[in-house]
Amino acid sequence: MSLERFVKKVEHKIRESAPKEKPSVLVISSQVVSGCVGMRSAVFALERMGFNVWMLPTIVLPWHPGQGAGERISASEEAFKHIVEQICASDRLGAVKGVISGYMANAAQVSDVAKIVQEVKTRNDDAVYLCDPVIGDKGGLYVAEPIAEAIRDQLLPLADVITPNRFELAWLSGFGTEMENEAVAAARTLQVERTIITSSPAIRRNSISNLLVGPRGSLAIEHAEVQGAPHGTGDLLAALYLARSLSGQSDEEALKKATASTFELVARSVKVGSDDLLYAEHQDPLIQPMALVNTRRVVEAPERA
Repeated sequence: MSLERFVKKVEHKIRESAPKEKPSVLVISSQVVSGCVGMRSAVFALERMGFNVWMLPTIVLPWHPGQGAGERISASEEAFKHIVEQICASDRLGAVKGVISGYMANAAQVSDVAKIVQEVKTRNDDAVYLCDPVIGDKGGLYVAEPIAEAIRDQLLPLADVITPNRFELAWLSGFGTEMENEAVAAARTLQVERTIITSSPAIRRNSISNLLVGPRGSLAIEHAEVQGAPHGTGDLLAALYLARSLSGQSDEEALKKATASTFELVARSVKVGSDDLLYAEHQDPLIQPMALVNTRRVVEAPERA
């Protein structure tokens, strides 16, 4: 073999073995100055997993509202619309193959986000849109009702994946979610391809479940409940699931690894008394979690009319 052919053969093997370049992901959510919630959690996880991230903040806060009062700053409706128009017109948008949306500051932002999602999907047929409908929790809605209605009516129909908590699922569907079979049935009424219900009812005592209701049935990933868990677990789980899904992992593997990573990071953070997720200090669990989680198939009842 000539030297030239040998060199070409080696170069070919190097190209084949090199990791494939990962697509860009656009994250649209709240931005805190201090803390590990919203956009900060999602962006850190995605970049740690090797993705290039575009960021569009819907609001800026000093920290999570649960950590104390603080000033809230958001762009005017006109300014937000203009930046959305510029993003949609950019030639570089073709590199974006994943979109995550979270907290919305007003209903007008929802319409603008819908435009971005539609434009991304026009540029890339295989683009994935994950909508985290951040509208409330056990205490009720913590956004104005028109925002919640806009997310339900405009974003859910565009979504490939949604990640509501149990309260959000109940509000969006209008059905009860106290029992696991109720949560599955409620998710089916939304007609989204994949619904991941965070903190779903678990079968094991003192456990938490992330319940995937998808095209191939329903799957529950359970782990032990950690008391005093920091805020931001939903943001982290959504980003990790999307990252693994875009990397080619199955629904089951993506959710299992995302759940294990989140559980391990929560446990490590609580162990040292932190009220924030310490993902900068504990990055290994994001890539290769060691925590054990339990996986089981869920028998579904007939769909609601």
